[in-house]
Amino acid sequence: MPAILVIPALVLVTLVLLPVQWAAVALKLPIRRIVPLAYHRVLLRLLGVRVWVSGEPARGRPLLVVANHVSWLDIPVLGSLFPLVFVAKQEIAGWPVFGLLAKLQRSVFVDRSRRLKTGDVNAEIAARMAEGEPVVLFGEGTSSDGNRVLPFRSALVGAAHDALGSAADGKVTMQPVSIAYTRLDGLPMGRFLRPHVAWYGDMDMPPHLMNLLKRSAIDVVVSFGPPVPFDGNSGRKETTRSLESAVRAMTAAALLGRDLPHTAAVPFLPETR
Repeated sequence: MPAILVIPALVLVTLVLLPVQWAAVALKLPIRRIVPLAYHRVLLRLLGVRVWVSGEPARGRPLLVVANHVSWLDIPVLGSLFPLVFVAKQEIAGWPVFGLLAKLQRSVFVDRSRRLKTGDVNAEIAARMAEGEPVVLFGEGTSSDGNRVLPFRSALVGAAHDALGSAADGKVTMQPVSIAYTRLDGLPMGRFLRPHVAWYGDMDMPPHLMNLLKRSAIDVVVSFGPPVPFDGNSGRKETTRSLESAVRAMTAAALLGRDLPHTAAVPFLPETR
């Protein structure tokens, strides 16, 4: 779709689905999990983003998905595959439009400048997981240039420990997930072109979005690693390092073009409640 038509189309889709999701969240209707999934898939189609998938989401619950973070595009990319809840920075809640969308996605907001609040955030994440909601945590705590995976932080992984009390078998499922942007306009992206898609540092959203609209196609590979069981005997730091290692290996493989996976023709739809 020509770039000049994408913005009006995005506005139209947002205006149509926003009140539907608002009502669904307010009334706690099951479709509150499905509307964001549909919205993300339409958004990616309009932006020309093609998602390739290796593996599949873990079926075990409670589920904490721990991924690397490259761009704001990571949200619709993961959100287009299965219903989930994101952990986001507190400042996003105050952004025009995007903050409202994040709230209607039922995101958990983290104020990283207040370390004493980490326990409260972990408790909220654990509560969402106890309700059967898969929660996505970006392990690096920030976004990168897409060419590497930054060290994971272990503080919020403590949410898995808080969720143990609600787990039927005394275990929480944790799953490493890799996001790798691999092709731009049909050509291998490479380390020098990848920052055109990556959103990090002090980049502003509007210019970054407008730059993406000039592109005809973006390919991204999402790799789901083997689930990692977490119980009362699991160490937070050791588990974090294990998840980081898995994500780092999957990202490197995807960026090198190894084992090109098949595209996801339909989203994964776990049971909704």
